[in-house]
Amino acid sequence: MYDWIPIDRWVECASLERPGIVFEIRNADGQALTTVCVPELPKAPFDWTAPPLEFRPVPQAPATHSAPLPGPS
Repeated sequence: MYDWIPIDRWVECASLERPGIVFEIRNADGQALTTVCVPELPKAPFDWTAPPLEFRPVPQAPATHSAPLPGPS
């Protein structure tokens, strides 16, 4: 794992981009979201009451197959 970086350094995420790496953003309440590096900090989810505090690069979770859709009834 990587160390947390203050959110005011978000513009540096571009220098940390690598294949298979995404960014975890955490707020003061411990809530987190995962995103790719974008020029502007992503908008916080509707249920966040505290602003984003820090971020870190993390390995991207592997894709998983969903269950097949049930047939028509």
